[in-house]
Amino acid sequence: MAKRIFVTATNTDIGKTYTTKLLLQSFAARGLRVGVMKPIETGVVNGFCPDGSVLLHVTQQLNPAFLHVTVEDIVPISYELPAAPFVASNNKPLDLDTLHGTLQKLEKLCDVLIIEGAGGLYVPLDEKYMMIDLISEFQASALLVTHCSLGCINDTLLSKKALEDRNIPHIVGFNCKKEDGDFLHVSQPYFDKSGFEVLKIDDNIDTLSQLLYNL
Repeated sequence: MAKRIFVTATNTDIGKTYTTKLLLQSFAARGLRVGVMKPIETGVVNGFCPDGSVLLHVTQQLNPAFLHVTVEDIVPISYELPAAPFVASNNKPLDLDTLHGTLQKLEKLCDVLIIEGAGGLYVPLDEKYMMIDLISEFQASALLVTHCSLGCINDTLLSKKALEDRNIPHIVGFNCKKEDGDFLHVSQPYFDKSGFEVLKIDDNIDTLSQLLYNL
């Protein structure tokens, strides 16, 4: 079985796809065969998966075994409406058999499989499952991507507690953008004082990938 790493976030548009690309490159630079999966993608119009297409292109550049893989192979479930899967699917029951089948096929091609979620941890997939349930279902460790703008303390701690309550092994990575210049003065002092290590996606991706691999 490949090492499974689930990239999740405190919310949507935090930087999961950007982070997943960097993780793929970091693992590949260490000589590991990398693979990628996007279990569910919404906002798919005319069969075009924005996130899935980007991730597949990067993976194909890093692992020749993925050259024959299509975007449909890595995105087994997709919906047109850009909304939570519960809404986008009209509350269609989650097809776990399809997800597990995709997972097993893809991990045969790689040493490390990066699985990118959709939205945050408590995005509803159907009446029974939330996104956080997939992490446990896949027996994966998690990278929680958080933001660096005002409010990141609350968002980070809430999502981290959700992972802790489920006993999901995880690491937190901060995706600081250019407009987040006040993070150093507004939010980081709390993290520093509380002993919460601030590992940034851009600056510390190799450290993050190593920690994740060792979980």
